[in-house]
Amino acid sequence: MRKAGDHDDDQTLEQRKARQGHRVHINTGAICNNNCLFCMESDREARRSRISGVTPADVRALLEDNRGAEEVCFTSGEPTLNPNLATFAAWSRELGYDRVSVMTNGRLLSHVPTAARLVEAGMNRFYISIHGHEPKLHDGLTRTPGSFAQTVRGIDVVKALKRRARGPLDLHTSTVINKRNLPHLADVHRFLRARGVDQIVFNVMQANGGADTYFDQLFPRYVDTAAMFRRLLDAEAATHQGERLMAFLVDIPACVTEGIPDFNRGFVEAHSHYGTVDEAAHLLGGEVSGDRFAAGDMVEITREDIDRARRSWHPRCASCRYRSGCEGVWDNYLSRFGWDEFQPVT
Repeated sequence: MRKAGDHDDDQTLEQRKARQGHRVHINTGAICNNNCLFCMESDREARRSRISGVTPADVRALLEDNRGAEEVCFTSGEPTLNPNLATFAAWSRELGYDRVSVMTNGRLLSHVPTAARLVEAGMNRFYISIHGHEPKLHDGLTRTPGSFAQTVRGIDVVKALKRRARGPLDLHTSTVINKRNLPHLADVHRFLRARGVDQIVFNVMQANGGADTYFDQLFPRYVDTAAMFRRLLDAEAATHQGERLMAFLVDIPACVTEGIPDFNRGFVEAHSHYGTVDEAAHLLGGEVSGDRFAAGDMVEITREDIDRARRSWHPRCASCRYRSGCEGVWDNYLSRFGWDEFQPVT
């Protein structure tokens, strides 16, 4: 999940970060019907074993413990494959959560009764992953023939439900940037804009799991990603003069995106991510202390925990205006490319 453009248009990147609320991620998808090359879980069977330990009782306890949070998001694997997802959404609204969301590839949302059931239960934001503007590109990255058609249909179904929803219903997309789709960012943006997506988010890859396995084949340089996103903004601005584009570049060090309007620079917000003890050990690369237990066998993992375990900062970063909110640079990225492209912004 990312944070981009949710507040006043004129706020700086630092101001938006300072205003972010408490968000809760709960893992509910033990399996997935896609097989993305860059998936953060390279061992699908191990993920199934870890996430299967999350019971409805665990979810209920976490929802109760985190009342007052700005958002609860159901994530990991493919949450729509969990038959209890509508129940989880209903519990969330019952307990007072204003925003109830799901991170999904959108394929099951192509089935209208499934999507409608989630909306009726209280789901009011959908983050739908789509990684290309045409089947060859998307299906090649998901390694799942036919996934593009179902995902696009899912987007269209949510858009239709949005028109007749009783309250706010947000439709966001997430496109994971890699060497295959980087040249096509503008094409992806135009395709999704035409389908009425509220926010089109381009996420830099999390450099673990499959993205680490295929790093050299998939991971573009940050400077190249920033340059291509600037080109997208320039091209779209020329076509849609005077209109603010709801396109956002996320999870990339801010120092390499200078020159991109603050409005279009997003970030992965601070959040509490809850999973099993085994999953915490997997994400953090080691044993997990007992003081992390949150409810039953569930463990809290913060965004900062993952950053400290897998990312680094250069000593010169201390002088950068973005240091307090910077996630750092992936260690496996640095081992290949070094520090040259990261210069402090003072």
